[in-house]
Order: sequence, then structure tokens, then C-alpha cells
Amino acid sequence: MVKRVLLASPRGYCAGVERAVETVEQALEHYGAPVYVRKQIVHNIHVVRDLEARGAIFVDEETEVPVGATLVYSAHGVAPSVYENSARRSHNVIDATCPLVTKVHVQARRYADEGYTIVLIGHAGHEEVVGTTGEAPDSTVLVQTVEEAESLDLPSDAKLAYVTQTTLSVDETGDIIRVLRRRFPHIRAPRKEDICYATSNRQWAVKEMLSEVDVLLVIGSRNSSNSNRLVETARAGGVLAYLIDDETEIEESWVADAEIVGITSGASAPEKLVARVCDWFRACGVERIEAFRMVDEDVTFKLPVELRRELELAARP
Repeated sequence: MVKRVLLASPRGYCAGVERAVETVEQALEHYGAPVYVRKQIVHNIHVVRDLEARGAIFVDEETEVPVGATLVYSAHGVAPSVYENSARRSHNVIDATCPLVTKVHVQARRYADEGYTIVLIGHAGHEEVVGTTGEAPDSTVLVQTVEEAESLDLPSDAKLAYVTQTTLSVDETGDIIRVLRRRFPHIRAPRKEDICYATSNRQWAVKEMLSEVDVLLVIGSRNSSNSNRLVETARAGGVLAYLIDDETEIEESWVADAEIVGITSGASAPEKLVARVCDWFRACGVERIEAFRMVDEDVTFKLPVELRRELELAARP
């Protein structure tokens, strides 16, 4: 029987997600509906549904958006070809790519311009990986696992550099990088690691609480890379962990034998979902719901310059 629920800190929205969601909200308020969004603005179905209810229209490709319409690019970034397609269709583009993803894109372009083959550590098909690959498709090789790093068929003295997806497992990525550095001693590394602060912090918070909990619930959507990594982090530490979109997906059997349950949420999951899960436990008779340490993140990102400029002009008397 569950006696206590511990809330991980930090959890939930990161600065890039806050910026992306606010971008769509402000665009809807300024331009009016519809505002088109390429892909999910962030990987959370609740956020997408809320924005749809306010007039956002989500599309898979920019080529589906009417000529001249307002189009927001998602937080995960896009390839240069997307900008070209939008330019041909005269879209009013607002680029909500997370600045930390943009940093990786800039690195990839710089490496390619300097003649490097780029080893991109990431997950095939993830929007961020697709966008980064698009910066230098002929110079980029994707590596997803330690095994792939071991079997990478390139000369040991090849001119190599690596970049990574921002939402990976810190531990697994470290293992891959160690293999690459052993096999290719001259491989060039980013000046600062690409895995973003929020991904690292949330994985650290989970590791810190594993010794205190019997089960961990991670609130996040199935296509959220950083949420899946939190589940993997807990399981690697020997704790049962489950990914849930909201409280409706909790199975009582998961917590039937648990005394202490941990709760965290991925970087694209709004805090209201945490509150709903806490209410679920209260309805089950759990009275002790408390924070497991408190860590504040003070990172903030400004709105995209295209939107800021428009809002500033509109505010002038």
C-alpha cells in the first residue's frame, strides 16, 4: 500500500519547451487563428490538444500549409530544405527551434564546412536528428548505440567530429563517446556537450531518488525522447518505472506492493499533469505527497526574434 509519494525536482517544462509553447500562444493571440505548426510543437499530446482547441493546426510538412500563412517550426528544429520550401510558399515563418538545438545545427554546419565527417549520436527518425542531418546530409553518419560505434567503418585517422541529439541518456551517450575516442583518437568534440541542461538535470534527479522509491512514474508522451530516457534511467538503477501520459494510464497493479512512489515528468509535460497524478493518489488515500529536494532552474529563452519584432511593433502607440 502506498504511504508516500515523492516528487522529483527538477521536472517538467524546460526553457526551450516554455518558449515554444508560448510562441504558438502569442502567435494565435497576435495573428488570430489559424496558426499552422510543423510537427508537434513539443512532444506532448496534451499540449498539442490544448493548442488545437485554441486554433493551432498541426501539419506533418510545410508543403501542406497554404501560401502566405503563418507557420511555426517546432522546438526540435528543421533542415535547411524546410526553410527553402517555406520561402517558395511565402510563409510567415516563426522559428521556435530550441536555442540548444540551434547550437548543434551551427556546429554541424561548421564541421562540414571545415571538411569533417560528422558522427551524429542520436535516434534514427527523431525530428531533431532529421533536422541536424539536413544541415550536412552528405557529411553525416548516424550512430545510435555502442555496437554501432564499435563497427563504424571509417579510417582511424579520418577527419571526424561528433555532435549529439540534445535529449539522450547521459550515461549511454558517454559510453558511445568513449568508444569513438578510443577508435578515433583525433575525433573533434563540441566545446560544450550537446545534451541539454534539462535532460541532464532530470536524469540526475531520478538517480538521486531511486534509493528512496519502490516504483517511478514518468509523465510524458510515448514520442518524447527525454521522457523515455527517464524511464530507462530508473530501470537501469533497478527500480520499476512506467511512462504515462496522464493519471488515466496508471495501473493499480504497478503500485499495489509499493510503499513509496516517485513521480517525475519529461521536459515537455506541463505541471498540471503532475497535479492530476497527485490527485489520483490522494483519491487512493495517500496523504503524504512531498517534494524530494528542491532544485530551481533559472534558464530562460527569449521568444523568436520574428515574433518579438511583431509584438513590439504592435505595442507601439
